[in-house]
Amino acid sequence: MDFGVKMQGGEPVATMKVSESEGKLEGLATAVTPNKNSSNSSGRGGGGGGGGVKGWQYSDHMENVYGYLMKYTNLVTGWQFRFFVLNNEAGLLEYFVNEQSRNQKPRGTLQLAGAVISPSDEDSHTFTVNAASGEQYKLRATDAKERQHWVSRLQICTQHHTEAIGKMMSHAEGQQRDLIRRIECLPASGHLSSLDQDLLMLKATSMATMNCLNDCFHILQLQHASHQKGSLPAGTTIEWLEPKIPLSNHYKNGADQPFPAEQSKPVAVPEEQSVAESGLLTREPEEINADDEIEDTGDNKEDDLGAVEEQRSVILHLLSQLKLGMDLTRVVLPTFILEKRSLLEMYADFMSHPDLFIAITNGATAEDRMIRFVEYYLTSFHEGRKGAIAKKPYNPIIGETFHCSWRMPRSEVASSLSSSAGTQAVTNHAPLAEESLSQAGSDCYTVRFVAEQVSHHPPVSGFYAECAERKMCVNAHVWTKSKFLGMSIGVTMVGEGILSLLEHGEEYTFSLPCAYARSILTVPWVELGGKVSVNCAKTGYSASITFHTKPFYGGKLHRVTAEVKHNLTNTVVCRVQGEWNSVLEFTYSNGETKYVDLTTLAVTKKRVRPLEKQGPFESRRLWKNVTDSLRESEIDKATEHKRTLEERQRTEERHRTETGTPWKTKYFIKEGDGWVYHRPLWKVIPTTQPAE
Repeated sequence: MDFGVKMQGGEPVATMKVSESEGKLEGLATAVTPNKNSSNSSGRGGGGGGGGVKGWQYSDHMENVYGYLMKYTNLVTGWQFRFFVLNNEAGLLEYFVNEQSRNQKPRGTLQLAGAVISPSDEDSHTFTVNAASGEQYKLRATDAKERQHWVSRLQICTQHHTEAIGKMMSHAEGQQRDLIRRIECLPASGHLSSLDQDLLMLKATSMATMNCLNDCFHILQLQHASHQKGSLPAGTTIEWLEPKIPLSNHYKNGADQPFPAEQSKPVAVPEEQSVAESGLLTREPEEINADDEIEDTGDNKEDDLGAVEEQRSVILHLLSQLKLGMDLTRVVLPTFILEKRSLLEMYADFMSHPDLFIAITNGATAEDRMIRFVEYYLTSFHEGRKGAIAKKPYNPIIGETFHCSWRMPRSEVASSLSSSAGTQAVTNHAPLAEESLSQAGSDCYTVRFVAEQVSHHPPVSGFYAECAERKMCVNAHVWTKSKFLGMSIGVTMVGEGILSLLEHGEEYTFSLPCAYARSILTVPWVELGGKVSVNCAKTGYSASITFHTKPFYGGKLHRVTAEVKHNLTNTVVCRVQGEWNSVLEFTYSNGETKYVDLTTLAVTKKRVRPLEKQGPFESRRLWKNVTDSLRESEIDKATEHKRTLEERQRTEERHRTETGTPWKTKYFIKEGDGWVYHRPLWKVIPTTQPAE
């Protein structure tokens, strides 16, 4: 028996050719259509006795349906004749190459629970099956009657299994509620108590699991309803993402000590921190003298799992109240999971390899400079992690600033990572800006960094770095959005940065990957994910970088891949693969391969002014009491100091609202959708554009 496709009136029609040994029938017939899974049913349509082609038959609503349909694969392969089976009991739509291979493994399978089955508008024969997983089958029947038969049977099966999930969810929720009730009825002390760590873990895990499953089921219901009604009611798509119950006004740890949340009663603001004396409303930019900064000798590693273990019941109680997709900017997280530094200081770690940053402009060609930028970019993330455990830096308060600098010997820049072979470093640049005149004759380059929290709602940070001697600077603004994802937390970095190489008249626009805190119920760890891009409009070079999240089964952690392309010729000039916190492999168009081991790559320590020389709103001085308390493991004191700062921020915001006083930033100016440093290098030094 041979199967094929012929064109009839421009439309593909499935055909079947029966050999003489299989009934002595010759010729072509129209597509075989579904048959009822019953041996005693009489035929309808298409043909009757033993010598005719089998026709499809109506079946009871929950009996299996099978038959041949056309399946669209892609533009190259087009439509293919396949044998489909609707397994009503399992809620599956499976297909095989032909009927004879039905006992083998299916070529493809779709789960129908939550699926959407839609007749196509393009003709009367075509329909689509859109699974909840995102996979889609585009199918074509012989005629409109056969299509309607398949569509109706698929819709009945889909509705049945979607409702079955709802019933299972209700049953599981009842069991979970009974489990919670039994745990809470246990005594507070004794051999097995309601505060037992294992039982609290079970309680929080079961609650988080049910919340995730419930919200996934709501997604299926909303998707199904949206296709049936054409559109979702106003607000429906947001409702399931928000918490159904308010968070408690306090959390309790194992010792039954209250942990205050944002809804707690406000703490009185000390007189010395009042709005009138804070100076926030009348601040002016301050030029920081790099000579006042000294090398940072502090050890900021975050290896202390002890605090997390001791306060586990607090975080378990918190997680048990979160909802899938919930915006964590609405939630005050426990103090003991914080890093001992501000987010503004964390951004400075992107410059921990100032030699690679400065070496970008050394590239002799546009291609080389783009490759050097990618090398710098990919090596800039590993230093941001201060330990194996995922912790959260302080949320900067509005008006907070951070300053630092790096000094790099010129000889080390000349011998830093080089890109493709044949390029030579250019290191004999004279000082080019007023700020760098004092450096003439110095053997070091200076990279200066400043960051400021420019907005509270949304939480936007601006940061700027420059090397005046090399006529290069980078300006960026980032808005962090945190979401609860069940057993992990996702942080999206919204915004962009622009690197300006004034000597070459080039600008490189780049974005940042997402970050994830995984395994938050056990030992949390950090993972990067998502695609980012780097573009230089002037040269036509671009880079596509992908941070791969670990698949559920197998796969490596922290994997990253990248391609650098020349857009006009669509030529890949460099490929990268490896791990962003371990070893990176760079392969260039000339065949050269280079490995960079980030675990042995030298990190230049930043230079920071001593606390006594810092202003009251510079990060380290601002958060000093919180940091000192965390170092001494005095969680309650750290929490109180943190709440005092946050309450002061809220008080000042209310004062500005009541008086109609607009917020005035110190170092950054709003331009369009972004923020720009008030005195960027391109306003100080004229841009030059030498010929390539």
